[in-house]
Amino acid sequence: MAQEAFEDIVADFEFLEDWEDRYRHVIDMGKAMDPLPDALKVPATKVDGCASQVWLHPRPENGIFFFDGESDAMIVRGLIAVLRALYNGVPMDQLAGVDAHAELARLSLEDHLSAQRSNGLRAMIKRIGEQAPT
Repeated sequence: MAQEAFEDIVADFEFLEDWEDRYRHVIDMGKAMDPLPDALKVPATKVDGCASQVWLHPRPENGIFFFDGESDAMIVRGLIAVLRALYNGVPMDQLAGVDAHAELARLSLEDHLSAQRSNGLRAMIKRIGEQAPT
């Protein structure tokens, strides 16, 4: 169910065997994202449960889910980029069907994140999942 952009990350991770290189790649992905406008960094877009400051701004378009995000921590900004690759472009009615934990397990990310970062990642996934129609 993963988007092509996420499959590209999986392929990159297979190529980059060293975790330092994988970390750098995630950070570089975060650096490549456009910054979230300050006007969107409001309590409604702030994600609770993250050790760092995190904002996610959903923007569904014609029944397709997209979101932008930002964090004050470089690795978390990179994790947002990974989640964007996984979720952006998913039809809204299929959003709840994305098994983010299973997809991210393909990257073994949570095995290499601190407990706080893993909790923050789960909080971001939960916030995205709340966008699914009920």
